[in-house]
Amino acid sequence: MKVRVLGCSGAIAKDCRTTSFLLDHDVLVDAGTGVGDLTLDEMRGIDHVLLTHSHLDHVAALPLMVDAIAAQRTSPIQIHALQGTIDALRAHIFNNTIWPDFSKIPTPEAPFISFHPLAIGQTLLLAGKFVEVLPAVHTVPAVGYSVAAGAGCWVFTGDTERNPALWQRINQLNVAMLVIETAFSNRERDLARRSLHLSPHALASELDCIDKGKNYPIYITHTKPAETDLIMAEIQRFDKTAPFGPNVTHDIRWLRAGQEFEL
Repeated sequence: MKVRVLGCSGAIAKDCRTTSFLLDHDVLVDAGTGVGDLTLDEMRGIDHVLLTHSHLDHVAALPLMVDAIAAQRTSPIQIHALQGTIDALRAHIFNNTIWPDFSKIPTPEAPFISFHPLAIGQTLLLAGKFVEVLPAVHTVPAVGYSVAAGAGCWVFTGDTERNPALWQRINQLNVAMLVIETAFSNRERDLARRSLHLSPHALASELDCIDKGKNYPIYITHTKPAETDLIMAEIQRFDKTAPFGPNVTHDIRWLRAGQEFEL
């Protein structure tokens, strides 16, 4: 399975695109502004969109993408999300005020998009990939995902704060790569806690939940552009990740838009 990072920033700025990942050519995980870097042909190839939650930085490009390519497709784009996320999209985006209701256009019988509710703990097979819906702790209904297309799993936490149930499940999986958010620096740890995001201080506690003996690359996502350097420096201090050496506890790296991984 190829994982292409379209966007992984916590906000927009030059060269900063918000959260979106393309799995192979046909499954999109979140639909932040990074989707805008895809060609029309690449967007047309997306059959499934997995949304972690309804916040704008994770769904901003979805209505625009649908508008760009839906009329050129022969089947609806399937949008998979918690019912609370679907309800928010219907009420606040696809509502014929902010954007047309493409779940009923051109006809209710043959729409451009279709909504498919998910539940935490559910597993489904999408385009040859096994997807498990993982718990998240955020200010709106939210999930993470584990996606397997072989022996190992790509795990994305989505937006979350401290999350014991997530680690309980992650420790049962064969993780090939973990993508975890750290939106704020330690100087903003109170804001991070109130908005249910992680800071390096909270991240350190969360990573201590990984079972001893398990080691896999951990990629930091969703950093605020103005604080990225500080966040990564604070993470390096608690985990001694630079330089690599005998005291390193975890293999922690900063995720960048444009990166591609083969799992």
